[in-house]
Amino acid sequence: MSFIKTTESDSDYDNLEHLSITELLQNINSEDKTVPLAVEKSLPQIIALTEVVSEKLKNGGRLFYIGAGTSGRLGVVDASECPPTFGVPHNLVIGIIAGGDEAIRKAVEFAEDSAEQGWSDLLEHNISSKDVVIGIAASGTTPYVIGALEKCNENNIATGCITCNEESPLHKVAKDPVVVVVGPEFVTGSSRMKAGTAQKLVLNMISTAAMIRLGRVKGNKMVDMQLSNNKLVDRGTRMLMEELHIMEDEAAFLLKKHGTVRGAINAYQNE
Repeated sequence: MSFIKTTESDSDYDNLEHLSITELLQNINSEDKTVPLAVEKSLPQIIALTEVVSEKLKNGGRLFYIGAGTSGRLGVVDASECPPTFGVPHNLVIGIIAGGDEAIRKAVEFAEDSAEQGWSDLLEHNISSKDVVIGIAASGTTPYVIGALEKCNENNIATGCITCNEESPLHKVAKDPVVVVVGPEFVTGSSRMKAGTAQKLVLNMISTAAMIRLGRVKGNKMVDMQLSNNKLVDRGTRMLMEELHIMEDEAAFLLKKHGTVRGAINAYQNE
């Protein structure tokens, strides 16, 4: 199959500047509706990659996301949300973006064009064969990401990817690729739109399923979440009330004493 970069294909819409706000938003919404269906078609690939991630994490490895621009930012966001949501260490899921932390807020020119820098950035984290690296690039052609995965393959490190173009260089280099073909963007080439949404959905699926398999959810509750604000303290209190059938005052006391919902449940049940 020849490589056609559909993320760069001309939009199915034209003369956007002449459309009303209502027309613009209705059309964007119509395009967005197609994204979950595209993700569904890629479920077998997502399952395969998530199984690799889960196995690596269970055996003491780490999960790395590596990307540039929007793709890199999405990886950083997903990684940064794992500790507060699931109570895991900050170095278990790591997001790396071309250009470093500065690039999270402001584009760093040509940062994605180095085929060597991605591997150098991984080496700073003492990457090893215990870990798994997921390259994220809507186009599937980002040198920073492709070069990093090529070096990972050479060093027997598990690799996956999330891209939106079939038969792209990234698709071919990743051992466990996920390819979600969303088609042309509403604004031609603006892969922060449908492609970004698809990547976010897949990242949610991979990290959430992996954390559940690690035992970081009980029933359907985030029992290891960090109690970093009043909303989460209130949520934790209500979890304890429901799980242990106790009053609010006692639940709040237990939560404050033990620091986590899981810790409070275990202490109460072992009394």
